[in-house]
Amino acid sequence: MLLFYTLWGGLLFEAPRLNILNETIRNLHFHVPMWFGMLILLAVSVVNSIRYLGKSLHHAPFDFWAVESVNTALIFGILGLLTGMVWAKFTWGSYWSNDPKQMGAAVGLLIYFGYLLLRNTLEDEQQRGRISAVYSIFAFVIYIVFIFILPRLTDSLHPGNGGNPGFNAYDLDSKLRLVFYPAVLAWTLLAVWITSVRVRLQKLKHQLLEID
Repeated sequence: MLLFYTLWGGLLFEAPRLNILNETIRNLHFHVPMWFGMLILLAVSVVNSIRYLGKSLHHAPFDFWAVESVNTALIFGILGLLTGMVWAKFTWGSYWSNDPKQMGAAVGLLIYFGYLLLRNTLEDEQQRGRISAVYSIFAFVIYIVFIFILPRLTDSLHPGNGGNPGFNAYDLDSKLRLVFYPAVLAWTLLAVWITSVRVRLQKLKHQLLEID
């Protein structure tokens, strides 16, 4: 599906001729949808963390969805960061320019790596679920601040931040949207599917441990 949308955008539609960006604008269909998928999964993790804390008996599947959403989100986040660095090389002149958006994204990923490290240090299942659930909620709030709020308050090279116009200001004929929106849906569905497979594996492991 992802390949189809990519070929669809490359063969049937001409990319808008934007200054500096030129053909690299096609990276919009990879870089941004990956981040959409990541953010949706992080939101899923927060929702299930809250549901886990709200249960007096701490229902294990909520914890499975919380942690596996983060695992998949980190993969998408890393891919999004790498595709963004490649794009930055062509548009800004270097892979890493300490842009507030880049720095915020990197720090946010490190915060969530800390979430996984924290879980691995706790042996008791319910304690691990409760503490990591609280961590997940605060981590999501901090991440939103780092990648959406702070870049808008400071000078930034990133489109849509630091006073720079977003891509919607250039896409006057809506050519980008014809591929971009399906790409967002496709990457998000892929992220949810990967997470659901990992959750099913976690449930099977849990059931086997209970049998033993």
